[in-house]
Amino acid sequence: MQGDNTLRAWRTGIDTYQEFVVYMRRDCPACRSEGFTTQARVLLSAAGQRSIVATLSVVEAEWLSSGDAGLSESAWAALGAQPGEPITVSHAPPLYSLSHVRAKVYGHKLGDTEFAEVISDVAAGRYSDLHLATFVTACAGDRLDLAETVSLTKAMIAAGDRIDWGRQPVVDKHCVGGLPGNRTTLLVVPIVAACGLTIPKTSSRAITSPAGTADTMEVLAPVDLDIASMRRAVERTGACIVWGGSVRLSPADDVLIRVERPLDLDSEGQLVASVLSKKAAAGSTHVLIDLPVGRTAKVRSEAAATSLGRRLQEVGAAIGLHVSLRLTDGEQPVGRGIGPALEARDVLAVLQGAANAPDDLRQRALCLAGDILEMGGVVPAGSGLTLANQVLADGRAWARFQDICAAQGGMREIPVAPHRQAVDAHASGRIVSVDNRVLARAAKLAGAPTAPAAGIDVHARLGEYVEKGQALFTLHSQAPGELAYAMSYVASRPPIFQISPTGESQ
Repeated sequence: MQGDNTLRAWRTGIDTYQEFVVYMRRDCPACRSEGFTTQARVLLSAAGQRSIVATLSVVEAEWLSSGDAGLSESAWAALGAQPGEPITVSHAPPLYSLSHVRAKVYGHKLGDTEFAEVISDVAAGRYSDLHLATFVTACAGDRLDLAETVSLTKAMIAAGDRIDWGRQPVVDKHCVGGLPGNRTTLLVVPIVAACGLTIPKTSSRAITSPAGTADTMEVLAPVDLDIASMRRAVERTGACIVWGGSVRLSPADDVLIRVERPLDLDSEGQLVASVLSKKAAAGSTHVLIDLPVGRTAKVRSEAAATSLGRRLQEVGAAIGLHVSLRLTDGEQPVGRGIGPALEARDVLAVLQGAANAPDDLRQRALCLAGDILEMGGVVPAGSGLTLANQVLADGRAWARFQDICAAQGGMREIPVAPHRQAVDAHASGRIVSVDNRVLARAAKLAGAPTAPAAGIDVHARLGEYVEKGQALFTLHSQAPGELAYAMSYVASRPPIFQISPTGESQ
């Protein structure tokens, strides 16, 4: 006979993303005997010492039996339970690290020990989404100084695996984001790898943008590689472009990103810790950071870029990373496509030397690749751009990209959205500004990045003269409802492309 705190495991089929949730009837024996209420953190244990900590949701309806514990999809997968298997339900152990989170909320500074304890619990899945949101918010708004950022970065590295490639240099690049279509990584990696450098690229999915590098690469090849598969790809081609969440490198960062995404928070200290912890964990020794600067980019001014760049370099030095910077133009989208499939289309056009390939994307990628070739010692200072150009022009980069895709599981066909609608110029004149943030928001409302073919195709550039009624951009969607929603959002906003009859900023 099972005890009061033993229930039968039941799979609910409810998607709670990565948060572990358990559903129990209010009148079930465990709730009565243990005094559980909604939002309680409970320990679920199955045979073989398998256990997870989950957030409780109390059920009043009859769809769940009083003898069953319903598990969300993520909880079911993590616990590895079988249908009807007995599981014990008990109070989760106290989280002493929450005292550090509360201290941070009240403005106290945390050190190595405090951050290590918090991040260890975060990586182990002991924090609920409420706890995570509190920690993220307490650290946002520039509430982390340099010492705290170093401590947080070290804690995030220590909480996961770390790869040693047994060679140097191991190079990498990262863009701080905020600029739609800036998908240079998929060009830089094959150029650099074709020149003999090792560049194992672990990339993120979108947090606040219509596409992350991993989202775009996933259109072309699998990115959910484990560390063993990642190693094989790098040994075979000198490179990879994989999703960082599929390998246990700085796993706490993936948990925090899950909460940062709906909160739309991406503060400087957390950004630095997120970026550099992943680079160090992936075994990089030299990292190039792309800092796009623009009025509607994430980094709004050169002064802000200088401040962020200095923080990246200082934290990098503290954890043994050589960090170089390149400030780039962030006033308008890069390339034509915004969204995974449309960005992938632009990347292939550049790699294949197509006549209609976006030249701005090509030039940005070449400059970044040239910087890395110099940083990695392949060529002397001032010669990197020339070599990068040669490698792209003669097809070596395209060949290496195909090798990388093959090593990661094979190249895929790019999907095409069935629903499209153009947005036309409201007046004739010269384009004097573009609102990157509103454009990115429209692409997200159209379905990107969840729907990979959704997004925006940009037809006009800064400085160009357009006629009234000329198409400025086209929304792409996989569902008519999302297209209508995105169009209504665009219609409710001031024009995304500011047009001046005289060609002067208004």
